[in-house]
Amino acid sequence: QVQLVESGGGLVQAGGSLRLSCAASGSILSINVMGWYRQGPGTQRDLVAVIGSTGTTNYADSVKGRFTISRDNAKNTVTLQMNSLKPEDTAVYYCAALGVVTKANPANLGAYWGQGTQVTVSS
Repeated sequence: QVQLVESGGGLVQAGGSLRLSCAASGSILSINVMGWYRQGPGTQRDLVAVIGSTGTTNYADSVKGRFTISRDNAKNTVTLQMNSLKPEDTAVYYCAALGVVTKANPANLGAYWGQGTQVTVSS
């Protein structure tokens, strides 16, 4: 079983910064994509940023130039540095691990999610 543990959410004033971290644990052989999604009140879960195992990144237009995603393949961790935060960034942020190959089931590609961490940006 794969578990994702997130940390780093909280309350910050507009213009401030936060750093989210996520660590995946379990009998993991490889993870294709790691990243972050967010869900605001009454909205769907949307992509924030993802990063592939080779370092290829994809960002939502709304966060380009403000957020930076990085990962450590050896440690199965992903980090999201969020700068110049805006009130509209307020949401629950979910860590995702997609295309996960495990020792227990190497023929399948799994998708796993963290429990979410609240980010609140005050104006």
